Amino acid sequence: MNQIEILKDALKKVFVNYDFNLLHSRTNELTLEVSSDQWLDICNILKLDNSLCFETCIDLCAVDYLSWGKSSIREGNANMPEGKRFAVVIHVLSIVNNWRLRVRTWAKKNDLPVLPSLINCWPSVNWFEREAFDLFGIVFDGHKDLRRIITDYGFVGYPFRKDFPLSGNVEIHYDEDLKKVVYKEISIDTREITPRVIRENSYGLEL
Repeated sequence: MNQIEILKDALKKVFVNYDFNLLHSRTNELTLEVSSDQWLDICNILKLDNSLCFETCIDLCAVDYLSWGKSSIREGNANMPEGKRFAVVIHVLSIVNNWRLRVRTWAKKNDLPVLPSLINCWPSVNWFEREAFDLFGIVFDGHKDLRRIITDYGFVGYPFRKDFPLSGNVEIHYDEDLKKVVYKEISIDTREITPRVIRENSYGLEL
């Protein structure tokens, strides 16, 4: 039995009373998918349970699934089910057991994604949660100092949301007549600068 199989068995034993999905990738990585209601409980157990001992959270990031599976960003997904747009993913490490695990959950609302903060469980997520808030607009309930850290003060919008215009919402310039810097509505046409390439099934094969 390899390390991944041992970890799978340990997770199934510990979380026997919880609802979760275990996803095993082709690259031999394990993802534990849980609901947002159980997010905090499960993360605390991952850290404190003696058989798991995930004492460190090494990364937290957000994912916007707005155009997942679509051929173009403009195509979007107007009929996206509630609670299927924003996910938060953490990577935890057990030094004692030499295990790594990815844990993912989904925010319940697409327009105002809110999740419990993990800062009391793993203080190392402090700046990661701020970054996810600043760039994706995900609110971490319980974080005592959630604020913008990358964008400017007064910045409107969230740059990593797939519906945020690549050129931004406003532009600034120095007005000679007014003798000051002024903001005005953006004058650049919105465009998709990275075209997606969808290759046919037989691409690269000799027919």
